Amino acid sequence: MSTTGGKKAIIAALLANLGITITKFIAWAISGSASMLAEAVHSVADTGNQGLLLLGSQQAKRKADEDHPFGYGRERYVYAFVVSIILFSIGGVFSIYEGVNKLNHPHELKYAWLPIAVLLVAIVLESFSLRTAVRESNHVRGNETWVQFVRHAKAPELPVVLLEDVAALTGLVFAFLGVGLTVITGNSVWDAVGTLAIGVLLVLVAVVLGIETKSLLVGEGARPADVAAIRDAINEEASVEALIYMKTLYLGPEELLVAAKVAFAPKRKLQDVAAAIDSLEERVRAAVPIARVIFIEPDIYHAPRKGNPPTDSIVIKASD
Repeated sequence: MSTTGGKKAIIAALLANLGITITKFIAWAISGSASMLAEAVHSVADTGNQGLLLLGSQQAKRKADEDHPFGYGRERYVYAFVVSIILFSIGGVFSIYEGVNKLNHPHELKYAWLPIAVLLVAIVLESFSLRTAVRESNHVRGNETWVQFVRHAKAPELPVVLLEDVAALTGLVFAFLGVGLTVITGNSVWDAVGTLAIGVLLVLVAVVLGIETKSLLVGEGARPADVAAIRDAINEEASVEALIYMKTLYLGPEELLVAAKVAFAPKRKLQDVAAAIDSLEERVRAAVPIARVIFIEPDIYHAPRKGNPPTDSIVIKASD
């Protein structure tokens, strides 16, 4: 993901949600609409989300130190996890609580035109925010579907903003329907139902984002295409007899660790092996530029015993 593109999408969403939040709270205070209050809290959560994403992006830029020798790139995953679980869940649980409360204690909806007007304006602003997120995502999405992009993206900001904006637009539609049906029928139950729908939506989105960001926090390896490129780069080195095994790990959205055990000829001089390893590092970085931390262990190739291959290893002979 382009850091600039992700930041642009976050700022666009932050500004849109900040303005929408203030407007929704004013409309709720005047009209008493439960759906409007749920949407206002949702927008507060979204605004906080974008603030945390920006903070995480800034914290991740810190240089490596003694306590964190691999740097702080994974900070972006931490803040994305906080966004996906805590803030989204707070907004969702509050909305469900408010909806249940309104079902048990209905309140008359006053000045219905005001929340309707605010919701229409909010839909327009959220649409612009979503448009920005979609446009920036298209720069890096390639041929992936949107579901694949959200599931496989190593940079969490754009998927989080995308799902936030989709949830926000869907929630606004729920709120609009709740208020509209309340005006048409005169029954405030519909306003409460709209509030409940918003809450359930937010909780579902929190679960989806939580699962995806948890996977990034635990540690994900390189994409299959990058793994293949690294393998090819290693096996193209003439002095390599075999790639015994290789493991990769994202240290951050834009930094990949590569650890490989590579077989050289048994009688090869240490000086030649060291030069070959330097050449391998250059090849790997040329093939996959985000492979910035590379550890190559020289070894002698021994074929695995028949019927008992290593379960966590990749064996690829250069001659193949």
